[in-house]
Amino acid sequence: MNDAVVYAVAAMFCYGLGDFIYKQSVRAGVRAEHFLAAQAWWYCPLIIVYALAVHALVAVRAALWGSLAGLFVFIGLFYFIRSLAIGSVSINASIFRLNFLITAILAIVLLGEPLTARKICGLTLGLVGTWLLLGSNDLRGGAPAGAQRRSIVQVLAAMVAFGTGNFFHAVGLRRGVPPETLLVAQAIVFMPLATAVVYWTDRKLPPPPMAFRCGGIAAILLLGAFVFLLHAVAKGDASILVPIAQMGFIVTALLGITLLGETLTVRKAIGLGAALAALAVLASS
Repeated sequence: MNDAVVYAVAAMFCYGLGDFIYKQSVRAGVRAEHFLAAQAWWYCPLIIVYALAVHALVAVRAALWGSLAGLFVFIGLFYFIRSLAIGSVSINASIFRLNFLITAILAIVLLGEPLTARKICGLTLGLVGTWLLLGSNDLRGGAPAGAQRRSIVQVLAAMVAFGTGNFFHAVGLRRGVPPETLLVAQAIVFMPLATAVVYWTDRKLPPPPMAFRCGGIAAILLLGAFVFLLHAVAKGDASILVPIAQMGFIVTALLGITLLGETLTVRKAIGLGAALAALAVLASS
């Protein structure tokens, strides 16, 4: 297993644990905008300090790709967390992490990354696994049909936005921007957006204390996920490494089943198996 794949797998675990924290914050009554603001207030100074510590903060125009990514990442995380108010974490996290298809397609079409048979197989298995999870019985629980549909629309919007954000990171890396610089540029956009949404909603700051507790943990996990992912993509194809990182829904689904008592159906088990197979195929690409 090469270094790029190791980084991507590490990012996968960070993303999976982070998604689980998102669900826990929703269960604790933390609103999406409060959570994102608290997370951003932790994340922004952390990534700046980290970038300075590793001497990877440089002023280059191409870092604006990171700022553009920050806008789309904010949209993606905002709608993903809102979708968890009704949706099952093992289902919605799986759909959200399907954003790897968006990134892979854009990287292949616009960045000229090769489309191999093994890559097609891995992406197809990932898609099949997510489709199986999407069709599981959790989507037909006790929530009203309208609320269920709204949750799915929100998580699909989140999927497209986050996948596009990851593509913009890949573009910045291809322009020679250090990963840490891109993440600082992302945070500089993400934090004001998250803060403005909270102020617009509540007409006051800061968010509630519970949001800071959950947001702090999520910020550390998100920092690790992004650093690992961008270092992976700097060493290899985004169309392989981003899908591996986004398989974090395997971690989230298993935590939801074991710790939150979410139902493990035959269809869900097959879906998780297909996702694991996709991970193995992509890692060997």
